[in-house]
Amino acid sequence: MGLLERLRKEWFIVGIVLVIAVARLEPAVGVKGGPLKPEITITYIAVSAIFFNSGLSLKTEELTSALMHVKLHLFVQIFTLVFFPTAIWLFLQLLSITPINEWLLKGLQTVGCMPPPVSSAVILTKAVGGNEAAAIFNSAFGSFLGIVITPLLLLLFLGSSSSVPFTSIFSQLFMTVVVPLIIGQIVRRYIKDWLERKKPPFGTISSCVLLMIIYTTFCDTFANPNIDLDKFSLIIIVFIIFSVQMSFMFLTFLFSTRNNSSFTPADTVAIIFCSTHKSLTLGIPMLKIVFMGYEHLSLISVPLLIYHPAQILLGSLLVPTIKSWMVSRQKALKLTRQPKAPVKV
Repeated sequence: MGLLERLRKEWFIVGIVLVIAVARLEPAVGVKGGPLKPEITITYIAVSAIFFNSGLSLKTEELTSALMHVKLHLFVQIFTLVFFPTAIWLFLQLLSITPINEWLLKGLQTVGCMPPPVSSAVILTKAVGGNEAAAIFNSAFGSFLGIVITPLLLLLFLGSSSSVPFTSIFSQLFMTVVVPLIIGQIVRRYIKDWLERKKPPFGTISSCVLLMIIYTTFCDTFANPNIDLDKFSLIIIVFIIFSVQMSFMFLTFLFSTRNNSSFTPADTVAIIFCSTHKSLTLGIPMLKIVFMGYEHLSLISVPLLIYHPAQILLGSLLVPTIKSWMVSRQKALKLTRQPKAPVKV
């Protein structure tokens, strides 16, 4: 991971802490009817801006090079959007009898329902030297799938928690997610050369807008005296998130390195990161729409806010180890494929 990208990620994590602290001090600013008018600026403008920005920055023309690797794509998408949320749901059935805050547990379920991120999995795959084209394809394709599948998964696993009608959710998702994304892609076609030449800071723009969304979400929490977050639950959730992340990375490694898997070591690297990483940039706006007006929204959002830096931290720490394994595995495979010299009699 490059120095600038690393600094940007660390800046964003610090930014999350700061906006939550400010929301704790001045919650009235970001609540409905407050000076920021989040019912307009966040619900419509900010969310639309994030997906328009995603449409501008998403290089869909690069996906064709990885299009034919169907088995890898199926593995990643099924693991991310089927196995991951189902496994979390089964795990939460056991945790439901514990004293852990029930809204944080629901938040863990939302993490499982999220699509892969557009950037972090690609950056880490590239840092290791893995199949970057496959990582780009699955991050982009997963994001498109997530626009439809993630709300359905949220309603399937947490449907009773939503106070917003199903048709209203999808009409708003269409207007604030799908339409801006399509417009962004159309605009990109006309200004692609300018974008490639100037390289606008898409990541920083999305991060700033996302911080604003996170701020107003926590303003709603701190303005409500009936909501309390105990430290025990928070510490346990942090431990669970790191454990889940490590376990699923190891599981994808085992699955993708079986003798009959047909995946190359470079493919395995892309699979490890794309299958286990979850999108905060797409996730928080979707939660804001699906659970609009819900008083426990910020508590439900906490596990996703923790999972985001956890996946970057763990991924960064494991880059040297995974790279060393990939290089040694590639050398071993190369040696086994070399024709044996004939034995002289």
